[in-house]
Amino acid sequence: MNLKSETLRKILHLAGLLIPISYFIFGKNTTLLFLSIALVIFLVVEPYRISRDTTKKIIQGIRPLLKEETFRIVSKGIEEIDRKIREITRKEEEICIAAHVYFSIASLLVILFSPKMIAMGVISAATVGDALAAIVGIRWGFHRFKNGKSLEGSVAFFLSSFFVLLLFLNLPYAIIGAVVGTISELYNFPPNDNFSNQLVMAFFVNLASYLFSAL
Repeated sequence: MNLKSETLRKILHLAGLLIPISYFIFGKNTTLLFLSIALVIFLVVEPYRISRDTTKKIIQGIRPLLKEETFRIVSKGIEEIDRKIREITRKEEEICIAAHVYFSIASLLVILFSPKMIAMGVISAATVGDALAAIVGIRWGFHRFKNGKSLEGSVAFFLSSFFVLLLFLNLPYAIIGAVVGTISELYNFPPNDNFSNQLVMAFFVNLASYLFSAL
């Protein structure tokens, strides 16, 4: 994926920051409700997103409802939206679940099983870190690892996630979260880094919080 497409993809990915914002404004239960509704919608839509015939079926379905001139404008708009979506869709997502589904599931679990500040910090850090790691890696990633990730991208993830976590957590927890998040992002733990990054960060920050408080 080229830099332009990846940048657009990550700008949309930053919409994930709406989750911690919602948590801060509306609280845990309302945010879980919003996330659950969004997840159900995503899961219903996924089979249609993957199918290449969906756009054609939509266009064919609306044709009898519109005048010819209006139909041409609307169908052209639908085709353009479909093209833009496919431009920012990674190859593996053409045949399997997209990143936003994994991200939503992970956020749901993090909020369910983490204290408020850890949940908001982890989701925010994973969102910003992933976006900057991808953009920096494509634009300035000159030192590549065997899996295609770059040293520059990993540094971008660490620094951005560290400073984001500092907005929510004390220094030791921010360091732990940034380190394990960077490792998770680098090795792209299955099933998807949008899923594993949040859970790995949340697990170790929660563990550290428990251990330090027990001392």
